[in-house]
Amino acid sequence: MEFGKVLENEINTIDFTLPADGEQTLLTLKGKKRTDTNFYIGCAKWGRKEWINLIYPPKTKEKDFLMHYVKHFNTIELNAIFYGIPKAEQIVKWKEIAEHYAKQDFLFCPKFTQNITHIKRLVNAQPETDLYLQAIHNFGKYLGPCFLQLSDNFGPKNFDALKNYLTLLPVDLNMFVEVRHTDWFKDGKARKDLFALLASLNKGAVITDASGRRDCVHMELSTPKAFIRFVGNGGKYLDSDKKRVDEWAMRLKSWLDRGLEDVYFFLHQHDEKDTPIIADYTIEVFNKELGAGLKRINFINNAELF
Repeated sequence: MEFGKVLENEINTIDFTLPADGEQTLLTLKGKKRTDTNFYIGCAKWGRKEWINLIYPPKTKEKDFLMHYVKHFNTIELNAIFYGIPKAEQIVKWKEIAEHYAKQDFLFCPKFTQNITHIKRLVNAQPETDLYLQAIHNFGKYLGPCFLQLSDNFGPKNFDALKNYLTLLPVDLNMFVEVRHTDWFKDGKARKDLFALLASLNKGAVITDASGRRDCVHMELSTPKAFIRFVGNGGKYLDSDKKRVDEWAMRLKSWLDRGLEDVYFFLHQHDEKDTPIIADYTIEVFNKELGAGLKRINFINNAELF
């Protein structure tokens, strides 16, 4: 993942402290602590050859990657659909793999396709949206929240297009929106209007925690559900990534005390080789601090890793 990537010599100069809760979060979280919060932790892709001999057995073929992925994680941020809608039979096959091999409840969180978000830019995109919704319906009970990511040149001047598009979506569609244009965060009115709009339509807001885009760590919850895209630096910065995860656990704990219902936490690295390592650490911390109750990752040659 290249978004928010900085030069290596800049990493140690970044303040990774999480900002205070946003105005919309204070409006959204007014409930009591729940005992039934759902936790989902996963990665963006399962097709990583680097994970052979790490979490995939030796000589695992690519066609079997998902079969092994679902044995370790309970969700996937399904970025593959961004590039094109798979045929229904392909989605059914993915669903059946989860049904037969997942060790715990599993959810696919499909990204909206680029035809909708980046080519049509949400305007006159209803035919493409209908195809997308028809396709993801095939996930059945394995369908998690959908993820609509807007380009970094889709700014507040496009507010009406966003409003009109979201208004036409099914009211019960579980989804989150990620914006990247800097003006959504710099312009106080645009920021307030955006998250108020999402709250009024019961649509969630993605929080992206990346080194080079600290403005995207906006800490605004428009629904009592958190969808967090955590972009670590990995390698020799793994300890730094762990400290960031620790802080997220503490913030989530405060949100849980005020009625947070669901947590979706997706791990990314610019070099995805060791993403399962920071993901397993996240599971460990969330189990300990938040009572997530998730299964730890079963590494190949576990003793050599730690």
